[in-house]
Amino acid sequence: MSNDDKNKTSKITYDYLINATGPKLNFEATPGLIPGQNKCNSVCTYTHAEHAWQNLEKLIQKMKKGFKTKILIGTGHAKSTCQGAAFEYILNVEKELRRHKVRDMAEIKWISNENELGDFGMDGMLLSYGSHIMKSKDMIEMVFEDRGIEWILKAGVNKIEDGVAHYETLDGEYHKEEFDFSMLIPSFSGHGFKAYDKNNKDITDKLFRGFMLVDADYTSKPYEEWTVQDWPETYQNPSYSNIFAPGIAFAPPHSISRPRNSKNGNPIFPSPPRIGMPSGITAKLVADNIIDQIKTKSKTLHHKGSLCNMGAACITSAGYGLTSGSGISITTFPIVPDNKKYAKTQGRKLGKTFGTIGLAGHWLKLLLHHAFIYKAKMKPFLWLIPE
Repeated sequence: MSNDDKNKTSKITYDYLINATGPKLNFEATPGLIPGQNKCNSVCTYTHAEHAWQNLEKLIQKMKKGFKTKILIGTGHAKSTCQGAAFEYILNVEKELRRHKVRDMAEIKWISNENELGDFGMDGMLLSYGSHIMKSKDMIEMVFEDRGIEWILKAGVNKIEDGVAHYETLDGEYHKEEFDFSMLIPSFSGHGFKAYDKNNKDITDKLFRGFMLVDADYTSKPYEEWTVQDWPETYQNPSYSNIFAPGIAFAPPHSISRPRNSKNGNPIFPSPPRIGMPSGITAKLVADNIIDQIKTKSKTLHHKGSLCNMGAACITSAGYGLTSGSGISITTFPIVPDNKKYAKTQGRKLGKTFGTIGLAGHWLKLLLHHAFIYKAKMKPFLWLIPE
C-alpha cells in the first residue's frame, strides 16, 4: 500500500478469508504503560526492542559510573499472557549486565500475574528433567535463584507512573514497586474490527468475541467442567464456512491456567499463551484445508489439529555466547492439559514434556533462528524445517 492509498476505503471480494492479524498490543488497558514513557520499555515489536536496548545501554553506562539501579520485568496487566517472552528477556538482561560487569549495581525483579513461577499461562508443568521429575515451578525458581533474581507473584499491575508500578495481589492488598527500567508485557486483545455483510447488516457478533470465533465450545461453565473437547480443531468460523482464524487470531474458549480473583473480586491470572509453534501448525492446516476445498470442491475439512493433542517446543535464550551462552529448552505435550488422560502427571505426558538447561539449548536456538529466516524466504526444501 502506498502513502497515497492511506485513509482510503475500498471493497474487496473474496472466496476465502484468513484472519492472521495476531493480537492487538493493548497497552492502554494499563494506564501509563506506554513504551518509551514512564521508564517503560517493550520488546513486542522490532522497533520497541531496539528502543529498549538503547535505553538499557544508557542505563548500563550510568551503572558503570556508580548508579544503583532497579529493573522490573514481567507482566503489565492482571490478565497478560506471553510470560515466556518476559522470562527470556529478564535472563538476557541479567546476562548482559554481567557481561558489562555491572550486575552488582542492579536489583532485578520479576513481577507476574502467575500463581506460581513456571505457570506460563499453561497451569504449570510436570517435567522430565534428566533422570528426575521436576515441576516447572521448581525449575524456574532454580534459574532465578542462581541468577539472584527476585520475584513478585499473584500480582495484577493496574497503573504505571514515572518509575512506579502499582499492583493488586490475590489477597486483595495494593502495593507499588519502583524501577529505573521496566519491560512489562501488555494485555493482548482483538483488534476491534466491525463486520458487515453485503447488505450492510452488522454481523460482528457472529465473527468476534474480542478475537475471532471459531469451532470451539464457548459455553460458560465452571473450571472443573472444562474439557479438551472445548478447543477448536479447524479454526473455521461456525457462521461463515469460508472464514478462518489460526494462530493468535482465534478466541480461546477459556483460560488454561485456573482462573483466580482477588479478594476485591478482580481477576488476576494469565490468559492463554500465544505460542509460535502451534501458530505455524494451525496456519498450515487451515491452508491445507482451503487447498483441498479448491481442488475437490468439497466442504469437508480433513486437516485438524487441537492444542489439546498438539505439542510445542520452546527454547528460551538465557544469554548469548558461542561458548558461554545458555538456553532453557522446554517441550510440552499436550499444550492444553488433558487431566483425564494424564491424571497423574498434571495433564501432560512425561517424556514428551521435559526441560533442559545449558549451552546446547543456546546453539539449537541459534540454529532455529537461521532456519526460520531461511523458511520465511521460501528457499528450497523449506518444508523440511518444522513449524
